[in-house]
Amino acid sequence: MSTALVILAAGKGTRMNSDLPKVLHPIAHAPMLEHALSAGRALTPERTIVVAGHGADYVRSMMADIDEDAEIVVQEEQLGTAHAVAQTRDALSDFDGDIVVLYGDTPFVSAETLQRMLAARQSADLVVLGFTAADPARYGRLLMDGNSLERIVEYKDATEAEREIDFCNSGLMAGNAAQMFALIDQVDSANASGEYYLTDLVELARADGLQVTAVSCDEAETLGINSRADLAEADRVFQQRKRADLMADGVTLMDPETVYLAFDTVIGRDTIIEPNVVFGPEVTVESGVFIRSFSHFEGCHISRGSKVGPYARLRPGAELAENTHIGNFVEIKNAEIAEGAKVNHLSYIGDASVGAETNIGAGTITCNYDGVMKHRTEIGARAFIGSNTMLVAPVRIGNEAMTATGAVVTKSVEDGALAIARAEQKNKPGRARKLMDMLRAKKARLSKGAE
Repeated sequence: MSTALVILAAGKGTRMNSDLPKVLHPIAHAPMLEHALSAGRALTPERTIVVAGHGADYVRSMMADIDEDAEIVVQEEQLGTAHAVAQTRDALSDFDGDIVVLYGDTPFVSAETLQRMLAARQSADLVVLGFTAADPARYGRLLMDGNSLERIVEYKDATEAEREIDFCNSGLMAGNAAQMFALIDQVDSANASGEYYLTDLVELARADGLQVTAVSCDEAETLGINSRADLAEADRVFQQRKRADLMADGVTLMDPETVYLAFDTVIGRDTIIEPNVVFGPEVTVESGVFIRSFSHFEGCHISRGSKVGPYARLRPGAELAENTHIGNFVEIKNAEIAEGAKVNHLSYIGDASVGAETNIGAGTITCNYDGVMKHRTEIGARAFIGSNTMLVAPVRIGNEAMTATGAVVTKSVEDGALAIARAEQKNKPGRARKLMDMLRAKKARLSKGAE
């Protein structure tokens, strides 16, 4: 049976106090909408439709990066969840299969839970996702009769007895597309909010003799986000889950609570990560890497056996081959560091390539920017770059070449050559004492004049 994902993402999110649509606010460097989509991809959907409203152009632009095949439909007026799903009718006019309704602001529903919902469709026409709430608060309640879901009642429409029920509605629903649209046509707005509720489909389905059931999931999967405080809590939940998954997969986190991970962070087994390390988006770390404290990564790849940090920064385009050493206060950007190379101290390597087993001395800088254009530096294999060398790009340092300490290199250095590019030192006997005496006398005159 084919599956279509319908993701409701039209809410303005007034409590976020933001110009950005609520579903585009990030959790671990990815929009919460992308988190919701991630679980849905496990169903290998034939179609994905996002129902946007407030800030629809922002949503459309973001979805072009997240899933270029997804379709965007706009709910011009937010008249309720059934009304939102109804906006997809034309887009799905040629679709024959199941619709799974997700919410862009409920990002943590798991792929396994969605698969169980589809599995339940084998014996039920309509499947709702529920959860047992520690504090049911203002959630809609699921009224069950054995495995049969009788109806869903919104909190504001519930009796006192119904409010005592702790099995609650997550909002997610799955059913045959044609049947769901036929049921939506029967929904009215005769309720306390004057909206068209998707939840009304349960009673309408039962009135038509259809089978309706509910699948249960852990309450943490149904965390909804309506405020900045909710967003912070969602990030905390994500970080806890991601850390636990990594440790279960063989990664050592010396102080897990201080390691911050991104949505797409990939780390191989037997990697050791010291406290206070931040992973931005698009970072892959292979097996057996040692990452020391206070390092920051984004858009980079670290190969097995490498050692990085402390206080290292790897920016987008940084590519470390196996067994490289990147030390304290070193920044790498858009550069390839070949196998066994070392950049151990206080250096900036940008728009460059560093050959195998090359050693970069402390204080080395690739001067890659002329104020308008970026230029590349190429350093060969087994080269030795002396401390405090300025490599003024574009420039090439050959294999087994050397630069002297303090050199300002503006010309390429051939293989095996030594580049010395600094002014000749001259010592002037007694000149230091004379200069200091002159300066002290000047200071005394200025001080007396000020009085």
